Amino acid sequence: MTDGPLIVQSDKTVLLEVDHPDATEARHAIAAFAELERAPEHVHTYRLTPLGLWNARAAGLDAEQVLDTLLKYSRFPVPHSLLLDIEDTMSRYGRLRLEKDPVHGLVLRTDDFPVLEEVIRAKKIGELLGPRIDPMTVVVHSAQRGALKQLLLKIGWPAEDLAGYVDGTPHLIALEEKGWALRPYQKLAVENFWAGGSGVVVLPCGAGKTLVGAAAMATSGTTTLILVTNTLSARQWKEELLKRTSLTEGEIGEYSGQVKEVRPVTIATYQVLTTKRGGLYPHLELLDANDWGLIVYDEVHLLPAPIFRMTADLQARRRLGLTATLVREDGREGEVFSLIGPKRYDAPWKDIEAQGYIAPADCVEVRVDLPKDERMAYAMAEDADKYRLCSTSETKTGVVEQLVAAHHNEQLLVIGQYIDQLDEIGERINAPVIKGGTPVKERQRLFDAFRRGELHTLVVSKVANFSIDLPEASVAIQVSGSFGSRQEEAQRLGRLLRPKSDGRSARFYTLVARDTIDQEFAARRQRFLAEQGYAYRILDAKDLAQS
Repeated sequence: MTDGPLIVQSDKTVLLEVDHPDATEARHAIAAFAELERAPEHVHTYRLTPLGLWNARAAGLDAEQVLDTLLKYSRFPVPHSLLLDIEDTMSRYGRLRLEKDPVHGLVLRTDDFPVLEEVIRAKKIGELLGPRIDPMTVVVHSAQRGALKQLLLKIGWPAEDLAGYVDGTPHLIALEEKGWALRPYQKLAVENFWAGGSGVVVLPCGAGKTLVGAAAMATSGTTTLILVTNTLSARQWKEELLKRTSLTEGEIGEYSGQVKEVRPVTIATYQVLTTKRGGLYPHLELLDANDWGLIVYDEVHLLPAPIFRMTADLQARRRLGLTATLVREDGREGEVFSLIGPKRYDAPWKDIEAQGYIAPADCVEVRVDLPKDERMAYAMAEDADKYRLCSTSETKTGVVEQLVAAHHNEQLLVIGQYIDQLDEIGERINAPVIKGGTPVKERQRLFDAFRRGELHTLVVSKVANFSIDLPEASVAIQVSGSFGSRQEEAQRLGRLLRPKSDGRSARFYTLVARDTIDQEFAARRQRFLAEQGYAYRILDAKDLAQS
């Protein structure tokens, strides 16, 4: 028994004592295989899940390394039953393998006869399989490669996909490293992805996920389809590829609501691909209409359900998912694992910060009191209305004015969920508001003015959560959000993490109404960032002047 920072329990929870001298080291070690569930001040609770352990196994971590980590940092003896359970769970990954057979094509193979017997008899799986070749091998209908992987994951036997990929149409793409070079972690991310064939790279916002995509494209040397969240993101990808690679304007096409260009490198928005007409998705055929050698999914944690369904049919093509967090609020991380691929590279945010590649951030939760009339309205409101009422408190608008005045010389974003609240704030602080109804050209003009320093303050809705590059932003004030969304919290902090030319820290304020559901949701939202090592200072709005 050692005086370690962890308490490992038989219910698969792992408690981390935050103030222990080895807490940071232990947090980094367990982040590879455990998911943070709760992060109050002194003790954080992690959970060991099959998906987390399988992701670790796919990334090259074996059960012995996981067990050694738990034994090394645990304060008390680790329950023997849990050690056995971890070993059993991790051993399930790869017991079934999808492989290419020179005679029979795609096959499912095992070294464990009873496992294959079990899955063949499982509901829905038998119809995806062809004849049995031998006791250890069964033919798989090639069109069912994705669907089979999904079903195998659901019954607890995740298959390792070693069946290889089609080459796709060759198209030379070279990185042009003039005045810049890939960072060591970006190179490692590409190497790990390529060695695994398909999968997900997790990097903090501002750490250069687009360059990882560009380097993967250069390694592939084939036609590439890039799927992004919105038109502005598509144009940012295009600008970056023109700047960093040998690709020319004529080789890159945009496939969005406004433009429908299909070129050797085509950048399409999720929105246009999931547009439905007469019960059909007319643009989804773009995914399979060309002989793509690589498909890049930007912000893969936002992948819409129709894209998942189509991706199930694209298992013979290399797939790269890029994201700052694999957290999905709909719980479909398993589909990312089975259809895009397992996590191939994950860089802790604080590690990248320590290397100087992203800015340090000071996270501050500012608690405000509802005035008496708002407090009474909140108390009497239906549950469905409570969050909006406390999120849009008039008190928050006054605090925003105070913070904007305190940071008047800095590039500042006010971020929120409710448009009427944002419109009022924009009017009060005399700043433009960017929301869903703002035309793309106007958004582009305002973002460009902000980047050039002509505008110091922008008020933005959730349209700015993803894939918007605003390296100059150093302060954000979050007034409301999507309930308890961890991914949104990570993305919003990410708007600030581009390194600052003078090396200063970013400041991320979250305004929270005390004694309301706003406070509960704020705690949920902060979980992912707590896992990355960020701590929130809590201030009372009355004490802001002294902070």
